[in-house]
Amino acid sequence: MEIVAAADSDERGLSLLKVVNVLQRVVVFVHSFTLEKLHKLGPSTSSAEMPTMREEDIAAKIKEICQELVLSQEALHEVCACLQEELNRGLAKESNPEATIKCFPTYVRELPNGKEKGRFLALDLGGTNFRVLLIELGDRCTMDSRIYAVPQPIMVGPGDGLFDHIAECLASFIKERDMGHELLPLGFTFSFPCKQEGLTKARLARWTKGFKCEGVEGRDVVDLLKQAIARRGDVKIKICAVLNDTTGTLMSCAWKNHNCRIGLIVGTGTNACYMEKLEKVELWDGDMEDPLQDHSHEEIKGVVINTEWGAFGDNGCLDFVRTEYDNIIDRESINPGRQLYEKMISGMYMGEIARQVLVRLVSEGLLFGGYASDILLEKGSFFTKYISEIESDKVGDYNNCRIILEELGFNDATDAECANVRYVCECVSRRAAHLAAAGVAVLLNRIREESVTVAVDGSVYRFHPHFHNLMVEQISQLLEPGIKFDLMLSEDGSGRGAALVAAVASRSASMSAHAR
Repeated sequence: MEIVAAADSDERGLSLLKVVNVLQRVVVFVHSFTLEKLHKLGPSTSSAEMPTMREEDIAAKIKEICQELVLSQEALHEVCACLQEELNRGLAKESNPEATIKCFPTYVRELPNGKEKGRFLALDLGGTNFRVLLIELGDRCTMDSRIYAVPQPIMVGPGDGLFDHIAECLASFIKERDMGHELLPLGFTFSFPCKQEGLTKARLARWTKGFKCEGVEGRDVVDLLKQAIARRGDVKIKICAVLNDTTGTLMSCAWKNHNCRIGLIVGTGTNACYMEKLEKVELWDGDMEDPLQDHSHEEIKGVVINTEWGAFGDNGCLDFVRTEYDNIIDRESINPGRQLYEKMISGMYMGEIARQVLVRLVSEGLLFGGYASDILLEKGSFFTKYISEIESDKVGDYNNCRIILEELGFNDATDAECANVRYVCECVSRRAAHLAAAGVAVLLNRIREESVTVAVDGSVYRFHPHFHNLMVEQISQLLEPGIKFDLMLSEDGSGRGAALVAAVASRSASMSAHAR
């Protein structure tokens, strides 16, 4: 080679040869490092060694590999039977301590009748931001709200500091609107796992979502908020109810649709609540009599149950539908062995499931010529929103898919490769929708009313283009004969729902006072 000849002739050439040798070693190292990373995730075949396969054969092989993500009707019926059994265990006093699905009574006994009127405050805490809302109920609902940040030091600092911060923001909101003279009822949406002991009493079971405030777990969060407000002494608040976002979703839709009996969240996580008959709730320690009611509207005689069904399967009963991808995701999560149903359904995990499948297909030489980009090999790089965007493309059109693949480092994907990526996404989202549908079908079969509306919220349900239809189709196949249902998208359940719980509580308190 000319470079070698030049290197033999003078020192500059020798230096250049050394540079070339170093570069060659770097290239070999980088190539070896990338292959080593890929090998850790599964067997790999280099593009030079891979036999040429027809597109039809590749697609068939991919469908074969993805088959474990496709749930048969027999499997879904078995999921329903398992969930029914676990719900019964959660509702029974003797088995509840060991039950994975806790079925907490919310102490919400009445649903809105559509006639709630007045001004209410709502406080919505469920993440790194929280909202304060002023909601006016009447012929229609109007809302005025403001979002406040929860700084990182407060999220991990003393519990009193968190509630002092909330009280300060609440006071600021009230003063800005010149409402200091009013004693407004407040509904408090607190979307962390809690055991409720009354409509205005909820003990935090454990922090999630990055919060680690000391001195709060095991304590009543309503009492902590009241103490913080009292320390200020400059605002007057009447806290009428504490609830989570699932109950808020149910209440928000029930205000418009009196057939609502179920609230469902399919977003970052998943959970459901439903109206259960009191005689089936052995954990109930409240009044067995029906609350005083406005008889112009037939009320439901029961209590809303917060199932906390994300933990379904934590005892191993869902192992028959779990896959190697689910096991990897659970093993690498911050809570191994917990929330296994949620990890197959919710937006926090769907994208990562799809990524795990794609990496396997690359490692077996079925995608992208056996080449995996560093981005694809990075945990969490395939966002759940990618699934929604890829499936939003019209069939045969891969515009969104190509944009996403370019972000992941694949600039020349063929139509066939895009179709295969879309198929993986469809398998993941269809399984999630069908598992969520199985859960809803169980609740509908328990309620056994002729027509029931299911209130639904959450980013996966709201933004995935086919999730609603996939759920409706599957619920219909799992329902007992004679039951009609529909799924209703909730509008701001965590805000308006909190105000409605406060409104219903205020109405009940007023009727009880008049009765005395």
